[in-house]
Amino acid sequence: MNQIPNSLHASDIAHSMHPYTNMRAHEEQGPLVMTKGDGVRVYDSEGKEYIEGLAGLWSVAVGFSEPRLREAAVRQMDALPYYHTFAHKGNEPAIRLAEKLAEMTPEGLNRAFFTNSGSEANDTVIKMVWFMNNALGRPAKKKFLARNKAYHGITVASGSLTGLPANHRDFDLPAIPVTHLTCPHFWKFGLEGETEAEFTARLLKELEDTILAEGPDTIAAFIGEPCMGAGGVITPPAGYWPGVAEICAKYDILLVSDEVINGFGRLGTPFGCQKYGFTPDIMVTSKQLTSSYMPLAAIMVNDKVYNAIADNSAKLGTFGHGYTASGHPVSCAVGIENLKIIEERDLMGNAARMEPIFQAGLQSFADHPLVGEVRGTGLIGGLELADKATRQPIGTPGALAARVAKAAQNAGLICRNVYDTVALCPPLIVTEDDIAQIFARLRSALDTVAEEAKAEGLI
Repeated sequence: MNQIPNSLHASDIAHSMHPYTNMRAHEEQGPLVMTKGDGVRVYDSEGKEYIEGLAGLWSVAVGFSEPRLREAAVRQMDALPYYHTFAHKGNEPAIRLAEKLAEMTPEGLNRAFFTNSGSEANDTVIKMVWFMNNALGRPAKKKFLARNKAYHGITVASGSLTGLPANHRDFDLPAIPVTHLTCPHFWKFGLEGETEAEFTARLLKELEDTILAEGPDTIAAFIGEPCMGAGGVITPPAGYWPGVAEICAKYDILLVSDEVINGFGRLGTPFGCQKYGFTPDIMVTSKQLTSSYMPLAAIMVNDKVYNAIADNSAKLGTFGHGYTASGHPVSCAVGIENLKIIEERDLMGNAARMEPIFQAGLQSFADHPLVGEVRGTGLIGGLELADKATRQPIGTPGALAARVAKAAQNAGLICRNVYDTVALCPPLIVTEDDIAQIFARLRSALDTVAEEAKAEGLI
C-alpha cells in the first residue's frame, strides 16, 4: 500500500505503539486503518469491505454502528457525562445496570462492582479475595489456581493468572502466587490410549492433589473461562466443570467464572457456566456487556463474598479500591441499552439457532490438509493447524496460522490467529448467509496457504 508522508499510516508508524504487535514489523508494514462499521462488516481507509469474523475482539454482540447505542450515549452525555461512585455517590445508569445484572446472572450473584476492562476486573477479583480472607482471619489463604493457556488479562496481577507464555516472557510474570494446571484440551493433552473420561478424571485428580500438596488453607480461588477463548477456543471435556466445582466446594475454595468472552449469549446460553453446569461464587463480565462500544466490565459476587468484604470495610472504615471510571454513567447507559437489544432481538436465541449451522461450517474443514482439529461451541470456533497424525504444528509454530489470517484478511474476512489456531467469533446478529460467506472466504484463505505450504514441502 502506498503511503504518503502525511497519511494516517505514516503517522501511526511514527507515533503509535500497538498491543500484541511486533513493533519492528509494524514499522515496515504499517496499520490496517478501519474507518467504518455496519452490522457484521467493517471498512478500511481504502474502502475495502471485510466481514468481522471475530466481532472486534470477541466482543461486538449487536454489530457495528447500532444507532440505539449511539443515542443512549448521547442522551447520557447530555444529562450527566461523568460522575464517580466513590464515597456513597451514585448515578442512575450504574444503579440500573447493577440491578439488571443481578437479575440476569445465575442465582446468588447479587452485587456488581464496575471496572473499565476485564483485566482490571480480574485484578479487582484478586484484591477482593485477599481482602476477604484477611477479614476472615485466613491470611495464608491467598493462592490462585488457573490453567495453562488461560487468558484472564494483561495487567500485573491478571496477567499472572493468564497462562500464555507471550504474556509472561520478559514481563517478570507471574508476580502473584498462582499455580497453572493442565489445560483441559483433550485432543492436545490427552495421553496415548486415554479416553476423554479418563482425561477428565486425571485433571480433576491433578486439581485435588495440588490443593492437598499446597494446603487447602493456602488456596483462595480457582479461576477459569468456561470455554477458553484467547488460548485457542478450547472447549472442556465432559464432566470437567462439575468436577472442578465439587472439589472447590469441598476445600472451601472460591470458584471464579471468567465470562469476559463467554457471557451474554456467546455460547448459546446466557453465560458459559450455565452451558457447563456449575454456579460460581464470582463472575467476571465485559466485552459483550456494551458490545465494546464503551469500556466497561462488571464483577458479580455472591452474598458470601460480599458480606465478608462489607464487614471488613466497616471495620477499616472503607473498601480502599476503585477506579475513576467505576460505574461511568455513559458506559453503564450503553450497557443497559445493549442488554435491552440482546433481549429484545433474542440474540442469545439467535446464537443457539445459528450454532448448528456455524459449527457444521467449522466441521467442513476437518479434512483440510492444514487442519488438525476443529473446536467450538455456540458462536465461537477454532481450527488448529497441525499434522493430524502427530498433533504437532506444521512448520514453525504459529507461522501457518498467521499466514491464514493474513490470507483471510486479503479475502475480506477478519479472523484471529492464536498460536496455531485460527479463531472465529462473529457478532451475535450473524445470519445464515453471513456464516456461508465467512466460511467461503476462510476456505479461500486456507486453500491459498495450503498450495503455498505444499510448494514449500511443508505438507
